[in-house]
Amino acid sequence: MRVNHCGEVCAQALYQGQSLTSRDPSTRQALQQAAWEETEHLNWTERRMKELNGRKSLLNPLWYAGSLAMGVLAGKLGDDWNLGFLAETERQVESHLDSHLKRLPMQDRRSREILEQMKHDEIGHAAMADRLGARKLPLPVRLVMKTSAKLMTTTTYFI
Repeated sequence: MRVNHCGEVCAQALYQGQSLTSRDPSTRQALQQAAWEETEHLNWTERRMKELNGRKSLLNPLWYAGSLAMGVLAGKLGDDWNLGFLAETERQVESHLDSHLKRLPMQDRRSREILEQMKHDEIGHAAMADRLGARKLPLPVRLVMKTSAKLMTTTTYFI
């Protein structure tokens, strides 16, 4: 659950950064709505971590700062790229959540419910980005995103 919590810290920062530099008011509003929903996910995962006697990652401030910077950069590239970054992020998060759900014990219904709802919301964020004109990111960018996410999830698991 610590890894999912950290992912929500990053998502919140990312969408805050993207909304700060978005040019179109409707895109900015959609990004702010997504950031708010990520705050809800953050609360759910934090509560569940406490229930499981877990702890937050010590690297959360670092990941927050890096994600905020990436969000600002994505927004500066223009709204179509900004939305493309949002859509790709959510697709990768959906895949990540699927892998966690497969490894999660069936009897951990509470964690499963949280992850299923998060997955549903992430799919909705990607669809919203596509509706608003998301540009498909080039393969090298998607691979860098995936590699960065792997680095974050692996280190957060331990630290």
